[in-house]
Amino acid sequence: MSLSAAWPVRRALTAETGTALPPFVDHHVHLHLIDAAGLPVRGIAAVVDLGGDPAALARRSTGSPRATFAGAFLTAPGGYPQGRSWAPAATVHIVHNASLHPGVEGGAQTAVDAQADAGASVIKVALHADAGPVVSDEVLTAIVVAAGERGLPVVAHAQGAGQVERALAFGVAALAHTPFDAPVSRRTLSRAIAAGQAWISTLDIHRGGARAQAIANLRAFAACGGRVLYGTDLGNGPLPVGLNRRELLALHEAGVRGDALVACLADPWPRAETTSAVSTFVAGPVPTHPDDLPTWLSQGTVVASEELTRVD
Repeated sequence: MSLSAAWPVRRALTAETGTALPPFVDHHVHLHLIDAAGLPVRGIAAVVDLGGDPAALARRSTGSPRATFAGAFLTAPGGYPQGRSWAPAATVHIVHNASLHPGVEGGAQTAVDAQADAGASVIKVALHADAGPVVSDEVLTAIVVAAGERGLPVVAHAQGAGQVERALAFGVAALAHTPFDAPVSRRTLSRAIAAGQAWISTLDIHRGGARAQAIANLRAFAACGGRVLYGTDLGNGPLPVGLNRRELLALHEAGVRGDALVACLADPWPRAETTSAVSTFVAGPVPTHPDDLPTWLSQGTVVASEELTRVD
């Protein structure tokens, strides 16, 4: 098989021949729950933190992997993930007022400004109706409006009856997880794709029926041209630090294959473009059989682009 974004190279430091690809991104991690130092060695050049202490994340503005973040979860009083052992107080911001005036306690504008002022590139809202209260329609509208005024997309954890549809109706730009608790209707799929909504995969966090449902929903979304982003929810349970072979195999099972699989790994979302300073290097040529691609990609590592010499 061939990949449009791949080219044969030699690595200067080791003299290995292999394949260069764009830098890969894990679009859903929680840096306060992991040791991120090993991510570049195992092929992840950049991460998107979707729930952490905005002040701590702001201090992590340099280094490898390159980090983009949402800051705190915006949630209703008593809503997810408030009170969880893995979610310290600074990772949660309570919103109960639809005010678009800055400085209003509990206001939507205040919550968005707090994340944006810390350097957030995306805003995350918790719509987890199975785990507690969720923000009202008025508050959700205000969060999306306030984020838009700061030039930021909104990503949602949407779980529970009607929450995927609600996120779409109110202009949420991305889902933090592929929907896994119920089938997504063809009408909702069509509307999501027409709106340009992105779905972050996170398939490997599930087992049993939830996993099968997530794969089925993602298969339908991808088949209709939906924008899929590779993401693992790293920090949620015993997931490998770095490229996750099981996540890649699940994406392949969902029909995200070949160039589409590379594209969901290399998509710079929520940034507009990726960096050219680093590349993904995988020893050896691109495999000839498409079914071998996920395992081969999982062996990637991050290298400085200047280390690689094209050997066509």
